[in-house]
Amino acid sequence: MSDRSQLPVIHYDFRTTGLVVFDMLEAYREPIEAAGSIGPTQRLIHACRAVGVPIFYARADHRADGADFARTLADTDSRFRPWGPDNPYRTVPPHASGSAGLSVLDEIAPQPGDYDVPKHRWSAFHGTHLELSLRSRDIDTILLVGGSVHVGIAATAFDARDMDFQITVVPECCHGFPEQRDFFMEKVFPRMCNVRALDDVIGGLTPARMRAHA
Repeated sequence: MSDRSQLPVIHYDFRTTGLVVFDMLEAYREPIEAAGSIGPTQRLIHACRAVGVPIFYARADHRADGADFARTLADTDSRFRPWGPDNPYRTVPPHASGSAGLSVLDEIAPQPGDYDVPKHRWSAFHGTHLELSLRSRDIDTILLVGGSVHVGIAATAFDARDMDFQITVVPECCHGFPEQRDFFMEKVFPRMCNVRALDDVIGGLTPARMRAHA
């Protein structure tokens, strides 16, 4: 990724900042582990908890019969396989609501007081309580992590931008197809929000006395 050393330092007010953890689920453990994002996400969550930043876990939630799936027609599925008689656009989900696959990774499991945000579409805002929960706590800044970058992170970031939230995407805490992840981090997100390294976010979030322990 390009050098961001010349970007301004951002200081995050813990009273108006929220961390949104998107689809860090058991069903996606393989790509999450491949991206190496579990450890960095643990560090960020720890830093947020240390200063009282609330954490919102946005997670896929689908009926077993697929009746709540998006009906939008597309040329291909998520792996660029053409739709056709053997690949219908309305499918039965491999992981249904309440299944182990749709639970948050044990390593970053929610704790009492965290927010559970079940969602039925790509954006963590669409049809959920996320905006209401953020506004009710006077949160105007979102730290956004998870994946996939080109799907849920992008959809959520676009919605957040149009709702006038300030957004910081943390690359080390994100996963997805590498070429698409890099494209969004380099060519899309910088035009609509902030992209900052994990250490910079932790440094801008925590009081100086806590940084050595983050």
